Amino acid sequence: MSYLRLLFLGLTPILFFGCTSKPDFKSINPNAAYFYQLKSEPQVYLYRNIVNGLEEEFHRIYTITDQAGDHIIVERYSSDFRILEALNYNIDSLNVLDHMVVNRFQQKEKAFIYKNGLFPMDLNEELWFASKFSGLTDSTVILYEKKRKFIEKKSIVILEKNTKTLVFSDKIIQTVLNPYTRKEQANQAEMLSLFAEGLGLVEWFSKDKKAHFRLEKILSQEEWIKIIAR
Repeated sequence: MSYLRLLFLGLTPILFFGCTSKPDFKSINPNAAYFYQLKSEPQVYLYRNIVNGLEEEFHRIYTITDQAGDHIIVERYSSDFRILEALNYNIDSLNVLDHMVVNRFQQKEKAFIYKNGLFPMDLNEELWFASKFSGLTDSTVILYEKKRKFIEKKSIVILEKNTKTLVFSDKIIQTVLNPYTRKEQANQAEMLSLFAEGLGLVEWFSKDKKAHFRLEKILSQEEWIKIIAR
């Protein structure tokens, strides 16, 4: 086993948010049935890019409680198990409280949140999430924005079951800003995201279908650790 994997396994219980857990979380958000399950025991969602079948992405999901209240944490990992970011949601509203990223030094960094909407209380509202964090050079910062709008409800087959979903249209804008020269460069993308009843995010794809991720399997914490340790 490599040193990096040993190091990762040692950090797994705490990762970005090192708080204690408790069972029986509940949300007052009327659409919470379409969000991730509120379990204190971590679950890991394995998504596969069905365009090429090789690329994977993992989301590690668990609930915690601290002095600020109850939270659900979603950590995102690449195919080679590198942690990419983590989102900390308030369980009652399902608004984002914290956004943690990995910077160019491969260190965790707390982003500054301007807008905190990623999952709606009201399906008629248009959501806006915006956060800022350091860029790829000392002189730049990145402004990441996601504007989300509900499109429709529809049923799809996921994990071999016919399941109701909420379909959202996402507009993603990533702007590289240089505060010294006041120059900026923005890139945009449009995607569709599907949240399934009893599961949460189960599918997302770009409108040109160059990338199309779909939930393939749900792993336990023990299964996840075994995969990393291979």
